[in-house]
Amino acid sequence: MSSDTASRFPVPQSQRLAQLGLVINAGLAVIKLLAGLLGNSYALVADAVESSTDMIGSLVVWSGLRIASRDPDELYPFGYGRAEALAAATVSAIMLGAATGIAIEAIAEIRTPHHAPAWWTLLVLAMVIVVKELLAKRVMAVGKASGSVAVAADAGHHRADAISSGAAFIGITIALIGGPGWEPADDWAALVAAGVISVNGGLLLRTALRDLMDRAPEPTVLAIVSDAALTTPGVRAIEKLKIRKSGTAFYVEIHVQADPALSLHDAHILSGMVKTAIRQRVPAAMGVLIHMEPFEPAEES
Repeated sequence: MSSDTASRFPVPQSQRLAQLGLVINAGLAVIKLLAGLLGNSYALVADAVESSTDMIGSLVVWSGLRIASRDPDELYPFGYGRAEALAAATVSAIMLGAATGIAIEAIAEIRTPHHAPAWWTLLVLAMVIVVKELLAKRVMAVGKASGSVAVAADAGHHRADAISSGAAFIGITIALIGGPGWEPADDWAALVAAGVISVNGGLLLRTALRDLMDRAPEPTVLAIVSDAALTTPGVRAIEKLKIRKSGTAFYVEIHVQADPALSLHDAHILSGMVKTAIRQRVPAAMGVLIHMEPFEPAEES
């Protein structure tokens, strides 16, 4: 975990990316829908549905990040960070719903005879793949750096759209090369895309639910916090360490053992030093609760 994570990718940048994704997805949804209807490609129509869910997903992520960035108040003393994980879970559920709808319609299209797609639909898909992959990489970079599951979910949504467009490209290509009898290849591509979308949605939903259930962060975060406390002069040992994630912030609860002869005043100063050391190493640690306890010689073993 980078020590300058929070400063390099503030929430406003994540919100701007969500807004950019909203605009791009709206434009691509219209383009793919028209191309699918005019070019006789259900895979493109299904792709347009995916872009529509991307648009809704970007709107949800943007709203979630705006709420999560609010300062703590009397009603929510621990802040609004959970809104970020709720936004991620909502986006994941939208992806799963879209995948189900696409799969049902694709199966119906496979069973219904129809004409092969127009060749020029491949040009539309090639453009979509490039745009969505570039957007996915940019959003994913910010999501990883900020630790935001909502931004990561948005990136996953963009990547799923690029993959589904790739599947449509392959399906249409097979239908055009194969000729009569191969028309359903386009619909099979839509079915494959639905599978990819559902897998991505399930993985993102699992991550979001883990954050909502206060799952411990990755071991590296625990190790950094533990080392920051143990290397603070005056600290003898650590008895307990609990960390939970709320949005992009961490809340730390740690039991620090020190010389039992310390006065209450000195113990208070030491706890402040530990808190400062932790926040220097982990800037995302918005809340650090220090429990000072006496270190007994008998506990050395």
